[in-house]
Amino acid sequence: MSQWYLKVRLTPRAGRNEVESWDGETLRVRVTAPPAEGQANKACRELLSKALDIPKSAIVLVQGAHSRDKVFRIEQGEPDIVGRFRRQ
Repeated sequence: MSQWYLKVRLTPRAGRNEVESWDGETLRVRVTAPPAEGQANKACRELLSKALDIPKSAIVLVQGAHSRDKVFRIEQGEPDIVGRFRRQ
């Protein structure tokens, strides 16, 4: 099993849930959930799970639990799967 890391800049309380765009090596993600009690982190993880078509259990928040800048460890798939975001 391969694992890789994904940097995310999260915007909570957005108008809609979406994987927005790339800013250098960081993926910009917007969620409607508030940044309280981990709700925005949970929503981000669920959105990434759907976008990457992998189970939520394969996405682990390793840095940034209380920050907009986060690092997720992806424990399934390959880093080139992220290329689908660049084509959107």
